[in-house]
Amino acid sequence: MNSVFDFSNIIRKKFKKGGEEMKERTEEMEMQQPQPEKKRRFHMPHIYVILFIFTALAAIATYIVPAGTFEEIPGPEGRTTIDPDSYQQIASDPIGIVDFMLAVPNGLVAAAEVVFFTFVIGGMFMVLRRTGIIEVAVDRLTRKFSNKSLAVVPVLMFVFAFICSLIGTQELSLVYVPVILPLMIALKYDSVTAAAIALIATTAGFTAGFLNPINTGLGQQVADVPLYSGLGLRIALFLTLAVIGGLWVIRYARKVKQRPEMSLTYEEDEEKRSLYLHTGDTKTYNFHKRQKIASAFIFIFFGILVYGVLAQGWFMLEMAGLFIIMGIVVGMVAGLTPTQVCDGFNEGFRDVLVGAMIVGVARAVAVVMEEGQIMDTIVHGLGTAVSGMPVVLSAVGMFVIQFLFNFLVPSGSGQALVTMPIMAPLSDLLGVTRQTSVLAYQLGDGLGNIIFPTSGYFMATLALAGVPWHKWVKFYFPLLLIWMGIAIIFLAGAQMFQWNG
Repeated sequence: MNSVFDFSNIIRKKFKKGGEEMKERTEEMEMQQPQPEKKRRFHMPHIYVILFIFTALAAIATYIVPAGTFEEIPGPEGRTTIDPDSYQQIASDPIGIVDFMLAVPNGLVAAAEVVFFTFVIGGMFMVLRRTGIIEVAVDRLTRKFSNKSLAVVPVLMFVFAFICSLIGTQELSLVYVPVILPLMIALKYDSVTAAAIALIATTAGFTAGFLNPINTGLGQQVADVPLYSGLGLRIALFLTLAVIGGLWVIRYARKVKQRPEMSLTYEEDEEKRSLYLHTGDTKTYNFHKRQKIASAFIFIFFGILVYGVLAQGWFMLEMAGLFIIMGIVVGMVAGLTPTQVCDGFNEGFRDVLVGAMIVGVARAVAVVMEEGQIMDTIVHGLGTAVSGMPVVLSAVGMFVIQFLFNFLVPSGSGQALVTMPIMAPLSDLLGVTRQTSVLAYQLGDGLGNIIFPTSGYFMATLALAGVPWHKWVKFYFPLLLIWMGIAIIFLAGAQMFQWNG
């Protein structure tokens, strides 16, 4: 009986071995067969490559576009603006090899404020993370909003939009993102949601800017329009942009929560999820005594920040200085040693290094055009292009021109001082009210601030959130088209009714 059993085992093994050999021979034959070539998928180049190409094109343009200049004259509030009737061509001075080589270093110098602020923000929030305060706060907020997490999105967005419409500081996105990012991850959203809450909200507020001194106030002063007039239409624009922007972010956030793999930054967020997403974690995080005292100091410092921005006109340098002190004080009060505080700053600096460098590299595009003296020629040419449009489309044409020019000068006040001295008198010739020309400038400047990689604060905000630029474009571009449609409707209406508010 045993011999029969042994014989059957031998047969079974032989068949198994033979089958395996046959499988191996089949696989070898398949390997020898010519494989169909896989189609190469397009991969977005690195942002450095994109910006280098833009800088190179700007340098080439200095050999093609005639050099020209406007005469500078004193403007509102001690600023320098241009005389729109003073444009003249000058001797061409194209960018040479050495000038091109220095474009990025000079860009970093020109954008030093934003670069430094980005480093400081990254360092300060890493120190706060090392104290454990952020982890405890996120845990408590997560438990509090676990059943109504989606409601957090519109509430935060309305607050950020309203603040920006009053004070016009889109750069506060750099402060908002590190604060809300851990919460968004803990609530099972992603980095894009956190970046969108800050960027979409502040852009809606800044663009409408019903009491915004940076774009509305300065634009109206340059155009010689009564300060903060036309309030009703701008409030309607604010509500329209904010509501549609909020719905867009809510739609995306809901999709990510239901299907996390649909997140545009699913892979990038893996480390953040391990830090902040405690799925099924029953552990309760509590503040110890020193953390409670340190948390009180955080609120004190943010109170000082609000006072400084609103009452003292603080901007990036002042805020950066405050955040350095805040990181040191809060860290040591919470129990960190001086060395641990320094290590926290260093780690934060490393995390935002790429984003800070991008800001400087992006600035190189404008540096090349300014040194090649073609910026004023481009402004003059854009103004001439608008003057050739039909009357009905003139206001819309102004908006398109301002939007495109925002790629070169992504500063709201800078764009107002360069373009409005030309667009305001031009609007008189075209039959467009000056109030409408200011609105066209606001819309073109605002909507372009969070799409063009030459916008320093925008790229720095993406770096703090850990969102690649091309993935942000994929998220924002459809909303941009919707917002541009709204802009055209408002401008066409203003033109039809000769709005002068």
